[in-house]
Parts: sequence; structure tokens; C-alpha cells
Amino acid sequence: MKEDLKAQTEQAFQQQFSTTPQLVCFSPGRINLLGEHIDYNAGFVLPAAIDKYVCVALAPTTGDSRIFAADINETFTFSTAHITKDAPAWALYILGVMDEMKKRGKSVPNVVAAFSSTIPPGSGLSSSAALECAFGYAFNELFELNFTKTELAQIGQMAEHHFVGVQCGIMDQFATIFGRENYVIKLDCLSLEHLYIPAKLGAYRLILLDSRVKHALHESEYNNRRRETAEGLSAMQTRFPEIRTFRDCTEEHLLAVRDNLSETIFRRCMYVIYEIQRVGEAVEALESGDMRRLGELMFETHDGLTHEYAVSCPEIDFLVNQARQRPEIIGARLMGGGFGGCTLNLIRSGTEDDVVFDISQAYLEEFEISPAIYFVQTADGTSHES
Repeated sequence: MKEDLKAQTEQAFQQQFSTTPQLVCFSPGRINLLGEHIDYNAGFVLPAAIDKYVCVALAPTTGDSRIFAADINETFTFSTAHITKDAPAWALYILGVMDEMKKRGKSVPNVVAAFSSTIPPGSGLSSSAALECAFGYAFNELFELNFTKTELAQIGQMAEHHFVGVQCGIMDQFATIFGRENYVIKLDCLSLEHLYIPAKLGAYRLILLDSRVKHALHESEYNNRRRETAEGLSAMQTRFPEIRTFRDCTEEHLLAVRDNLSETIFRRCMYVIYEIQRVGEAVEALESGDMRRLGELMFETHDGLTHEYAVSCPEIDFLVNQARQRPEIIGARLMGGGFGGCTLNLIRSGTEDDVVFDISQAYLEEFEISPAIYFVQTADGTSHES
């Protein structure tokens, strides 16, 4: 699959620019076992890079920059000396990376580039972070800019903040850059300290069911959730000055200021406090091989995302409810920003074909949509081939 993507991307580059690329880079998508919406709340998360990729082929040029999005057959031409937001939506992620590098004192010369992807857009697998990190890594390597891997992840995050307008946390970019095959990452989203936890799932495997819907609320409500949790945290900090972040909070802290909060803010904060606790329990479950407990935590997270954080939707809830009815699936939940995308399912190996077929048929009957099915494995992070 990876070699096919490389060949496809190199061919697109050669057809567009009549030359061969000087550098080819891969940047993976990611899953997240637990810790959804926790990265921007300074908690802990459990992501892993997966074997679906953005591939970019590029070379320096003496003329204007030209970026070819092979999957949609669209080219954007511009000069890196004059970066603006007057660009197609997909190009903003790349321009944002260039702009953030310039803010850090490293200008990116003009390039010609082509990219293609096997990460389904809008599925919650962080295709945008993979695109940012692919180009950031490529610029760093090609022009010897000497950014660290952590800086490249931060550059991708800030590109989304300032050019795309989504106030995302660091998890997606960090997982994309730092991923390691056969491991999940326990990431401290405040200090960026991280541990690699072996992804030993025993008799189970992870499968994604893509609802193939993405409701328009996604980006605006993402930013709203960030404002809502910040409001709740501020109220607790006023009452308890020792609190710095949500990791310092307990249910008792939140209950003490409940009268000062709207019901909505209270529920948002309750989800964050419980989810930070669940991540710690999930690490213990992975380390002890207790897959049943890991599955229970996944279901608990989904319930919190549905009822407390309110980022699910009928299609996703239907898929998770179907999973609850199958003994072969011991855990399932919404994965990603919400309002569509994928469910992550922990399913007994050897049963997946029949179970996924049954759930797909039920989903088709309910919504007249056939869900996409992704069999994924953990993978190494962003890398290059010269």
C-alpha cells in the first residue's frame, strides 16, 4: 500500500512538473484509544499512528511555488514570499506551515510538490495533521531548517490555529510525527513528555467503521467546546487557586462551583475530569492485558462524548449501539472531533468479517449509507525517502 502510494505520487509529480522529485515523505494518520478532546484541556491522551498516509513529493524551483493535490486534480500557485489566506481550503494547511516557519525565522523557498493520501478525509483520522506534518517535515529536510520533531508538531498545530481557524490541541500532530509501530503514546499534553505503551491487544484488534457523514457543526462546535471548558476551569481556579489545569481538578472541585456554572458548562467539565481519569486506567489495562476493562472504558468515553460533551450524532450513536449488542465487540466509541467520522471498535480477531457485515447492513437499512471499513495497524511516524 505504501509503495503504491509512493509510485502514484511520484507519477503525479512527474506528469505535472516534467522532472523527478528530490524528496518523498510519508506522514501517517492516527487513531486515539482514549482521551478525546483532552489535548487542548492539558490532560493525557493515548494516540497511535496508523498505516494510512499522506505522501508528498517535492523539489525546489526557481519560479513560483506550485502544489498539486493529486486526489482532486487541483493545483495552487503562489510565492512563498507573499503567503496569504486567499487559497483553496486544502492549501491553507500547507501555507500555514510555511507561515509558522517564517515566524520562527526560517523562510521556505519556492517549491513544486505533489501529494496524495490514503487517509479518508473527514473520518476523524487526522488527515489535516498528516498533511501539515508531511509538508513541515519535507521542508525541514529539503532545506535543512533544523526544526526538532517537537517543533514540527507545534508548527502544524499553530498552522491550524492561525490559518484554518480550528483551535486544536497538539495530539494529532504529535502522534503523526512521533508514532511508533506496535505502540500507543501516552502523551502529557502540557509538558509534551511521552511514554510508548506496547499495543498488546491479545485476541482483539481495532477496526474503524466510518459513518461517512460529517455534520457542519464540526469546526464551530469544536471551538465552542474549548471556550466552554475554559470557562468552567476559570471558575474552579477562582475558588481553588491551587488549580492550574484540569488534571488538578476533581469531581469535588467541580461540584463546589456548580451553582456558578450553567448546566452545559458543568457537563462539559465533568466529561473532561472523568476522561483524564479514564486515560490513566486505560494505560493500566493495556499494561496488564485487561482488554475487557479497556473496552469498558471505551464505551464509557462514548457515553461521555454523547451526553456530557455533546459531540456525537445519530449515525455514530447507532454504530456504537450496534456494537454493544455484539459480544464479539468489547468496546466501541466515537473517535475524533465528533459530529460524524468513525467509530473505533475493539473486536475479537477472527470474528470481524461477520460482525462488521451485520452492522454495516443494519446501518445501511437505517440511514441508506454504507459505512466504510478500515482495518488499521499501528505505524511509525513521519519519515522520508530520498
